[in-house]
Parts: sequence; structure tokens; C-alpha cells
Amino acid sequence: MASWLPVTLFEIVGQGPAPSKDYYQLLVTKSQVIFRWWKISLRSEFRTTKPGETKETHEDFLENSQLQVQVALVFGAKILDYVFNLCKGKFDFLERLSDKLLLSIISYLDLEDIARLSQTSHRFAKLCVCDELWEQIVQSSCDTITPDMRALAEEIGWKQLFFTNKLQLQRQLRKRRKSHGSLTRKTHV
Repeated sequence: MASWLPVTLFEIVGQGPAPSKDYYQLLVTKSQVIFRWWKISLRSEFRTTKPGETKETHEDFLENSQLQVQVALVFGAKILDYVFNLCKGKFDFLERLSDKLLLSIISYLDLEDIARLSQTSHRFAKLCVCDELWEQIVQSSCDTITPDMRALAEEIGWKQLFFTNKLQLQRQLRKRRKSHGSLTRKTHV
């Protein structure tokens, strides 16, 4: 499984905590943790300061509490925890899947499971409400999708279309046909 991993496992950049204006980069590769920094200062004694870099093997990073503190100060405890897991060989393969593939997988879940999945991360929250997912769900639950239904879905969204009951859907389609019919008649007159 580890051979599926790209050379760069994780990368994040950010500014140091206030009042610092310094910039930092944390890069985790298959074999190293690389921490880089750039001093940003108007003070003359720091103007000639060159960027810095620390490279550690995964094993050495797990033992280097000083570097761990720096990473936690700049990027937070969650990022430090994630880097620990990467260094220990605990990879999150699900996070590495493309959105298109994840949408295809999610479309097979029950509605309750989609609701629960949407609460697990920002990425899944976004995927669980996107039109592409709900279009797949509507297509799998309907025998046919008429051009009117497709047009209505473009207006109100596929998720809203899915949760609209049949009576309401028929009313909305009739109303849409009437409004578009009156527009067509006006343009022909």
C-alpha cells in the first residue's frame, strides 16, 4: 500500500503566531520531515537573515521535541498529531482519493450515512451537499429524468429536487412549464 503514496505526503505553509510576520513551511515526504522558515522583519539586524531549514528522518522527528514544539506553535496540535501519524506509517488513504471517486462511493450510501459522513470533515461536508452527488442519487432512484426535471434541478438544485415529494414536484414542473410557455408566446408575438 505504501507504494501508492506520492513522494510528498503532506505540505502546509503559514505565518507564525502574532506578532510574528515570519513564514513557515512544513513538508513531510516518504522519508523526511522538512521544516523551513523565512524571517520577515523591518528591523535592520534581521534584513540579511537567510531562510532556514531543518530536515529530520521520520524516526528523528518523533524524538525531536524541540521541532515538535515549533510545529505545534505555528501549525497547531492537530497538524502535529497528523504528522506524528504519517511518521509512524499511519496513512489516511481515503483522504487521498479524488473528489470524483469519493462522490461515486458516497452515492451508494444510505441517506443517514451521508448525513453522518458530512459531519466528519470539511471536505466531506462539501462533498455531501454538492450537486454532482445529488444528481447521481436522483439518477439512481428515478427511472427517467425528463428535460423539465433536469431544468428544474438546475434551478433549485439536485438535493432539493430529491427531497421534494411527487405532488410538489408535479406542481413545480407545471408552474415552470407555464412560466416558460408564457415567455415563449411573448417572444413569438
